Amino acid sequence: MLFRNQLMLWFMALVFTIQLCLTGFIYYYSVRARELRFYHRLESKAEQTAHLLIGRLDLQPEALSSLRKKDLLTMHNERISIYAPDGKLVFQISQKKKEAISKADSVYFGQITRSQPARFHRGAVEVLGMQYRHRGQRYFIFVAGRDVFGRREFATLRAILLGGNLGALVLIIGAAWLFAGRLLRPLARMVAEVRGITASNLRQRVDEGNRRDEIAQLAITFNQMLRGLEQAFEAHKSFVAHASHELRTPLATVLGTLETAAAYDPDLPTARRSMESAVEEIQKVIDLTNSLLALAKAEGAAPETELVPFDDVVLRAVASCRARYPGRTVQVDFGSWPDTVEVPFGTRGNEQLLHTAVLNLLDNACKYSADGVSVQLNYNPARQLWLRVADTGTGLPAAELARLTEPLFRGENSRDRPGFGLGLPITQKIVQAHGGQLRITSVVGEGTQAELLLPAA
Repeated sequence: MLFRNQLMLWFMALVFTIQLCLTGFIYYYSVRARELRFYHRLESKAEQTAHLLIGRLDLQPEALSSLRKKDLLTMHNERISIYAPDGKLVFQISQKKKEAISKADSVYFGQITRSQPARFHRGAVEVLGMQYRHRGQRYFIFVAGRDVFGRREFATLRAILLGGNLGALVLIIGAAWLFAGRLLRPLARMVAEVRGITASNLRQRVDEGNRRDEIAQLAITFNQMLRGLEQAFEAHKSFVAHASHELRTPLATVLGTLETAAAYDPDLPTARRSMESAVEEIQKVIDLTNSLLALAKAEGAAPETELVPFDDVVLRAVASCRARYPGRTVQVDFGSWPDTVEVPFGTRGNEQLLHTAVLNLLDNACKYSADGVSVQLNYNPARQLWLRVADTGTGLPAAELARLTEPLFRGENSRDRPGFGLGLPITQKIVQAHGGQLRITSVVGEGTQAELLLPAA
């Protein structure tokens, strides 16, 4: 079911339920008001009749026989009954010629008190029984009647309420339609705008409205997602372009070398030199392919939860870097660790991936630094492992520094050095997979510093 229809149904159900509750309230209190009004009339009639027939006429037969029905009976189906203290019926007058109900009245004698009369129904006829004391004697007087006009007014009220509720239901349906349409109009507009956004126009954005309500917050969140997608697409395009370029150059060199060797190399030694040159270029392709695979592995890495001594990882990476760059001085400094930790400089994750990340940082530092490289490992105040690798190279300008973690991006000072621009992107993916952070700062002419933060075990 469409959300619009659900919203309409909920709105209609809620408003109509409130309408029915209000109608029930009016109906109930109208019934109570009519009953109280008519019983008050019956009580007044009973008091007047008791004062007249008992108080003044003393129920004398000669005086009672002279009374006419129309003098006492003023209501529809009215009946007046008076009982003596011994329960004997001493007077009864009714608009009906035959009405033997003295036994039914006697059932309520015990319920009638001096201050509280009895009220009951016999079909549409309502009866009130009350006490009247005269000369120390207690009499019971019952007055019955049918509230024709009150019930007629009540039937009119019932018809009005029924018609009003049916009319209100029609209005509620219309209001629900307008309400749902007005409320969902921004969403419908957003859906139309989103349908127009494709992979070819990710720069387009959704209207954010007033930027305050929930729909505006949804639009803002969607625009943030679009910006992330746009950046991802741009990074992907850049990655494909750089990878194609990096792969095309050595492959073209290999092809040219082999074609030249096949056409012009006169002897085996010359052909062997051409083949060695081709092998060198193929090795570059293999290295690039391995780096791309390492980047893919780092992006989908799900680190293990094993406890890793990070200081050992750093020392092994330093040893590998010293072997790779014999002329570089790598100074290592380990700080103190809290007494509460079981394994100094311990963290949880994949030891091989962490070794790759640290080795990449050290490789970059040694590659671009003519002098020594300093390595510091310590705990920071946030109980994180803090690794700092600093070199004394030429440094990087701000524009290049912002793009260092883009795959296959290489700065101007790296054109004459081996590499493919994948080390730092791989390192960043590994660090992020381990819940850490990679920070790189650089000053032109002074060098570059890389800081790696990892959660301490």
